[in-house]
Amino acid sequence: MTTNAALVGIDFGKLDFEASLQELDLLTQSAGATPVVTITGRRRSPDAKLFIGSGKAEELRDAIAEFDVELVIFNHALTPGQQRNLEHLLQRRVVDRTSLILDIFAQRAKSHEGKLQVELAQLQYLSTRLVRAWTHLERQKGGIGLRGPGETQLETDRRLLGERVKSLKARLEKLQRQHDTQRRARQRSGTMSISLVGYTNAGKSTLFNAMTKANAYAADQLFATLDTTSRRVYLGDVGNIVLSDTVGFIRELPHQLVAAFRATLEETVHADMLLHVVDASSQVRKEQMAEVNAVLAEIDAADIPQILVWNKIDAVPELAAQGPRIERDEAGRVTRVFLSARTGQGLDLLREAISEAVVAGTGGLQSQHEAPDVRLIDRWDDVPRAEDR
Repeated sequence: MTTNAALVGIDFGKLDFEASLQELDLLTQSAGATPVVTITGRRRSPDAKLFIGSGKAEELRDAIAEFDVELVIFNHALTPGQQRNLEHLLQRRVVDRTSLILDIFAQRAKSHEGKLQVELAQLQYLSTRLVRAWTHLERQKGGIGLRGPGETQLETDRRLLGERVKSLKARLEKLQRQHDTQRRARQRSGTMSISLVGYTNAGKSTLFNAMTKANAYAADQLFATLDTTSRRVYLGDVGNIVLSDTVGFIRELPHQLVAAFRATLEETVHADMLLHVVDASSQVRKEQMAEVNAVLAEIDAADIPQILVWNKIDAVPELAAQGPRIERDEAGRVTRVFLSARTGQGLDLLREAISEAVVAGTGGLQSQHEAPDVRLIDRWDDVPRAEDR
């Protein structure tokens, strides 16, 4: 039995408001709930008490009764106080965008490392919200063992949570040292490392499977892949490379996840080259590319040379008509490769582009900082976009 959810989004003047709401709908479904009503509004700034204001809160309460809503999901980050006030008014569980993404990650994590990373992110998020997790926080309890004499339940919870966080960080650091050892071994062998990066559901895992003949899980859903998978790929004259598939990015990716998944993202940070996979069929691809580059900058990977891989050209009639191709800048450097990982069109061109970069030692590529126009300006030459026709 699914949970009926009400979605709430407030337009603060951002250009991608509608796309963000659609994304929230997909995130909600990915988490296992069913969106039954969406409440929207416009504000200059969030209300300090309820985020949405008292009038919109009453509208939300009426919708909850009408549509038998069990869960309210905000497309924003709520403060602990706002979340507590909303739950008291609505008498329903309220979660924000950060909590929703964390829940999806918790469901999708399969490897031991992935589960540790998600748990760490959840505990770091929970640490700011312990005040709303209990009704008995200020009850003094004496005793021995876990809690000291006179220690409140809140202090106990904080202490136990802190100890668990410390333990998780120590275990993740051990795993990171193992990754470092494996990475140094690859470097000694002279093997080039390439990481797939991109917005969630851009088709990274499908491309990874097509390039490596692997069987990594790939699905048309958000965050289908959480764990980094690496495989060797033979590229003829240039020999073997190591290709890694990484977790997808998303707008407003919770900082707790970026921090917790730093060990996973280390493959990106230490890559010799990035294949930035873009969903060519998305009408907000520019914004998605910007979000990916923002996270890359946060993890100190912005200066790594990139090849933009425009995937899913088979879903865009104008691009499908042109077919797969390599695009270069005025200096002859590869900037974009147009392909379809699902059909296999253009995979040979991507291998050609990678081989060219390997031979040139990636000096024939551009980093994000060197070519912001290539990264953020959406140009199809003289090909009209479907939404403009």
